[in-house]
Amino acid sequence: MTVTTGVFVHPNGLCESEQVGEGTRVWAFAHVMRGAVVGRDCNVCDHAFVEDGAVLGDRVTVKNATLVFSGVICEDEVFLGPNVLFTNDMRPRAAIRKGPDELLGTVVRRGASLGAGAVVVCGIEIGRYAFAAAGAVLTRDVPAHAFMAGNPARRKGWVCECGNRLPDSLRCTECGLGFAELPDGAGLRRLD
Repeated sequence: MTVTTGVFVHPNGLCESEQVGEGTRVWAFAHVMRGAVVGRDCNVCDHAFVEDGAVLGDRVTVKNATLVFSGVICEDEVFLGPNVLFTNDMRPRAAIRKGPDELLGTVVRRGASLGAGAVVVCGIEIGRYAFAAAGAVLTRDVPAHAFMAGNPARRKGWVCECGNRLPDSLRCTECGLGFAELPDGAGLRRLD
């Protein structure tokens, strides 16, 4: 995947990566560093930062002022709201420089959404179609389809692939999809 003529970079945006998929847009004052990988049809909004070693899948939305650091992997169709902050070092010190293999990665699975101002502590996995509320502080793995809120974030319910909160029946009142709980708190699986 290399930068093609199908990539839009705003005149005030900076895209140094050569691994950006067609249809992606990088807006004003956003910075995509060399060594970052950005898929097709992504939207990197104003003042967002995507560091070298970060990976964004296809159709990922990175809203304004979001910081995606090295070691973060976002699969396809992930939504990162405004001011989402990822970390990658559990014990940062200004005087101690660490290489990429000393940093902790984070994986955000397909279709997950992180609300405005969410903070993601490194070394965790956020499950498919999970939804973190605005201001949530994610400190541990998040099950698939979990609705997380608070500091530290706790599961407050379940969400459908369409983003609607699921009732106790686990059948979406918006789109009709049904789900069942997986064993060991691993999240939900789709029935239909």
